[in-house]
Amino acid sequence: MMKQQNQPLFSLTLLLIFFSHCTKILSQAPSASPAAAPAASATPGAPTITGPVVQAPPADAPAPSGPTNITKILEKAGGYKVFIRLLKSTQVDNQLYRQLNNSNSQLTVFAPTDDAFSNLGTGTLNSLSDEQKGQLVQFHLIPDFLTIQNFQTISNPVRTQAGSGLDYPLNITTSGNSVNISSGLVNTSISGTVYSDNQIAIYQVDSVLQPYGVFSPKRQPPSPAPAPAPVLGKPKLNSSSSDSDDSDTSTTPPVAEVKSGAVPTVLPKFNGIVSIAVAVVAAAALSFS
Repeated sequence: MMKQQNQPLFSLTLLLIFFSHCTKILSQAPSASPAAAPAASATPGAPTITGPVVQAPPADAPAPSGPTNITKILEKAGGYKVFIRLLKSTQVDNQLYRQLNNSNSQLTVFAPTDDAFSNLGTGTLNSLSDEQKGQLVQFHLIPDFLTIQNFQTISNPVRTQAGSGLDYPLNITTSGNSVNISSGLVNTSISGTVYSDNQIAIYQVDSVLQPYGVFSPKRQPPSPAPAPAPVLGKPKLNSSSSDSDDSDTSTTPPVAEVKSGAVPTVLPKFNGIVSIAVAVVAAAALSFS
């Protein structure tokens, strides 16, 4: 009876010892913060970064937009290979790129098609010097942004980047929605808009604008005036020279030179005998005087 009463007491003692042991183990375990981030591995010599970390942009992020590239626009449009080649060979494309990128410059471009250049004839462009090719390209550029409506109020002659004056005349007129262009050697019109924004306008033309300064025949310098004919003095003849002039067929009678105080005598030309007789008579007259 005594043994049965001690069994619950023994079991209760064991249970208390078990709970005490578990409490001790839990109190010795390190407490972990749920918000703690894993420590990054430190690189020897690397600076310590404090504050929020800015993530780098993805590798395929688009590049910032730059100034409009005229040759790229023409390449995308297609049909302007010759004009693109001229822009690049004359370095005008680089000039325009820097001009439009570093300032508030505006530009209007008349872009001839490949068919327009083929109408010039074989070898025409090759016959031009590098300077003339540059002038030809610049003649197709107006240093201003012009819409189709602006052409109705433009003043002629229009100044191009090739210059102005008699060598580079450019006149633009409108008739309804048609824009006509004349260089003096070529008449053409705008046949379409390739590109337009608030800075650049590119229009298609079906003929190459030929300026006088490149395609006109070179003016020849005026020929010098003919030199005046020399004035010949009257021949001086004496009595002895008349003997040897009988073979002269000139129609102008010679004038005989006489001594001071004598009257000059005009000797007509006869045959040799008559001339000798006249000379003897003249000499006798002088001797008596």
